[in-house]
Formats: sequence, structure tokens, C-alpha cells
Amino acid sequence: MAFEQAAIKVVKEQEFATLQAALQDAFSPENVEKFLKQLDRKGIRIRDLDGILRKKVLEAVGVKVNAQPLYEALPVTDQAQMREFYLSKIEAVEIGLRHKYKTIYQYY
Repeated sequence: MAFEQAAIKVVKEQEFATLQAALQDAFSPENVEKFLKQLDRKGIRIRDLDGILRKKVLEAVGVKVNAQPLYEALPVTDQAQMREFYLSKIEAVEIGLRHKYKTIYQYY
């Protein structure tokens, strides 16, 4: 039996969609390397979404939204789904870039 994620309804749909679009923009082909470079420069691990939001890395790569207050406005269930979405985006980054920025992808 394969793993299937349970469907959980998003409570704050507008805030969720805005933040999701901001993350998609950061991982767009024209921004992803700039995003990874910012993380490397600031010493933030790729899986540290809270640190990324706190240090305004999304805004530094040109995303036109103040991401941290949006994330904090989400209920815990929406935050968990946003983290899951974010983790899926970092795993979809092209392997060459992942290798180039391997220090931020390391677990320890």
C-alpha cells in the first residue's frame, strides 16, 4: 500500500494562496539560484522555513510579499501544509543546483 497524504482543508485560503505563490516565485527558474545563494550567504539550511521567513530571504530575492506575518496568521494545520508544500519545492530543485549548494542541503 502506497503512502497517501490525507486531504486537510485549508482554513485561511487567501493567506495560504498568497504565501504559496510567493514560494513558487522563489523557486521559479529565474529566482531559484538567487534564493539558494541568499540561504548560503546567510548560513540558513534549506529546510529551515522559520529561519527563512524570519530573515526575509524571500523578500531578498524579489518576492513582493511580507511572508512571515502571512505564515504566522495561518492556523497550525495550514502552517503544516505550507511546510509540506515548501519541502516538496526544495526536493524538486534541479540536481545540479542541489549539488552546487550542497552545504545548505546537508542535514547536519
